[in-house]
This record gives sequence, C-alpha cells and structure tokens, in this order.
Amino acid sequence: MPKVQAEYIWLDGYKPTANLRSKTKILDVMPNSVTAIPEWGFDGSSTRQAEGHSSDCLLRPVAFYHDPIRGGENILVMCEVFNADGTPHATNTRARLRKVAEKYADYDAWFGIEQEYVLMENGRPLGWPKDGFPEPQGGYYTAVGAGNIAGRNLIELHTQACLDARLSIAGTNAEVMLGQWEYQIGAVGPLAVSDELWVARWLLQRLGERFGVSVTLDAKPVSGDWNGSGAHTNFSTKATRAEGGMKVIEAACEKLRTTHAQHIRVYGADNEKRLTGLHETCGINEFKYGVSHRGASIRIPMATAHAGRGYFEDRRPAANMDPYLVTTALLETVCGEGFQG
Repeated sequence: MPKVQAEYIWLDGYKPTANLRSKTKILDVMPNSVTAIPEWGFDGSSTRQAEGHSSDCLLRPVAFYHDPIRGGENILVMCEVFNADGTPHATNTRARLRKVAEKYADYDAWFGIEQEYVLMENGRPLGWPKDGFPEPQGGYYTAVGAGNIAGRNLIELHTQACLDARLSIAGTNAEVMLGQWEYQIGAVGPLAVSDELWVARWLLQRLGERFGVSVTLDAKPVSGDWNGSGAHTNFSTKATRAEGGMKVIEAACEKLRTTHAQHIRVYGADNEKRLTGLHETCGINEFKYGVSHRGASIRIPMATAHAGRGYFEDRRPAANMDPYLVTTALLETVCGEGFQG
C-alpha cells in the first residue's frame, strides 16, 4: 500500500503579520477523519514561538484537504499550535475563534473573503518595467491581453489547485494595478473560511515557486497613485438573509460603528497606508456605510438593497489580515455585545 505524504501547515510567531510554515510527515495509510491524523511537533525557537531552552511546540490537525500539487492520496493538513502542556499557544488565533463560533452557532453566520494580492519578481510587481512605471491604472482591472495582464498562468494553476483541494473558491479576477489579482473564498462558516483562506494562500506561495514569483499581501505594495490590497469580508447571518434582513444589516452597521477602532487594530498591518479615502477606500479614522458605496467602510450591495435582505461587505480588512481575527471580530460585534480586541 502506498504511503501518504501529509503536509502540515501552521502559522508562525512573526509580528505584525504571521507567516505560513509547513513540513511533511509520511503516514502509513490515508486518514478517514481529521482525528485520525497524528499530532506532531516542531522547533518553535526557529519560528519565534519558543525559546531555545524549551523549544518544542505541538501541531494539532484541525482540517485536511486533498493535496493538488502531489496528487494521489496525499493531503494538506491545517494545524493549530499548542504549547507542550497542551494549552493553546499565544499565537494560536484560531483557538479563540473556535469558542466564539460555537457560542454564536445559532446565528448561522456565513463569510466570503476576497483576497487581493500582488505577484512580485525581483522586488517589483510582475509585469512592471525594470525602471519606471507601467501605464497608469485603468486598463488592468478584469483585463485581457499581454500588455494588460501579468501572471495569468500562475493564477489559473492556483485556481485549479483550489478546486482540486475542494476549497470553496468562488472566483478570480485581475485587479486594478498591473500584477495585482484577487480570488474569493466562501460563503461558508467562520472556521471553514479562515482555514481555507490560509490553505489557499499556502497554495499560491507554493505554486509561485515554480515560476520564481513571490506573493505579497502588503496593504500598500507600491506607494503613490496605485491601489492597495485588501481582503474585503462579506458577512451574513440567518437574520440578514431572512425577510426584513435589511433592517438587521443597518443595525449591524451601527454596532460596527461603535467598535471601529477595535476592528482596525486586528484588520492588518500598515492599513493606514491603504485606508486613505482614495482608491476605493474610506479613511482609517472614519466609519461610513452605504448601498453600492465602495468608498465606505461597509458596502451594502445593490442586490441586497433591492431584495431587502442578504449580506454586507466589510471593506476595511487589509490583504495581510488574519481571517481568524477578522471573523472573530465580526461575530462578537454583530452577534454579541461588541469586540474588545
């Protein structure tokens, strides 16, 4: 019987933005559930998660997926990090979300996350000239043609990989800046969307190795008159999707107004460089919501307004946000008494 390669994936302790780490364990058989996948350890002193004199950290599998790169019965394993004594590590942001998701399970919250990113080569966005700048923004968004697009081969490989891994990928498109792209995950529950977003990020970085292309999730990869990169987060509950849901959405927006500063603190590093009030953003110190308003903090889609129910889009999170923190913040604010950070 062939052995199974299990790629254990976790988040390290780097701040302000965690990195993805992974390593391979060989299993004798294909596991039939996540609980059948063994726990494993790693050297936390090399990932800023432990001191050298006591460096062991524990990897506990929480979700697994078909490995679209190796194929066969090989798997990708998303893990939480625990201390040697079995308590959640300080960097384990998923542990808090687990409790919050269970607390508000009756709300049946769905999330869809739009992950923007920029492909990089030799320190510059892919497709940019070695010196100077490309033509100004305008012709690149959802474009076609060699002069307007850079990296489509990688993007199509990544899309197929997400499908083969059975992630809830909903679409892809070229974004406003040359070399900038987006994919969407969801709509699914808070734990699923967060796990799948991290795995999709890992797949993109891993496939980029084939082309010598890296991926940046920086909030503002290029200063000046160029779009930043966000992770717009679409959110709904059983009540917002039901008859009369528009009033529930408006009430949720007012609750989000009161916790704006707390949300911004966990919505990604360097977000002040992106949330300037320009390039389809609201200023970082402002809070606005409105129908079809891409310059607002919260956009209520036109289809939601017409139907009187549906979802809203939180446009504040930066591309480098941690989805475990963002979904926790939205659940605690909209479904509970407010997010305290």
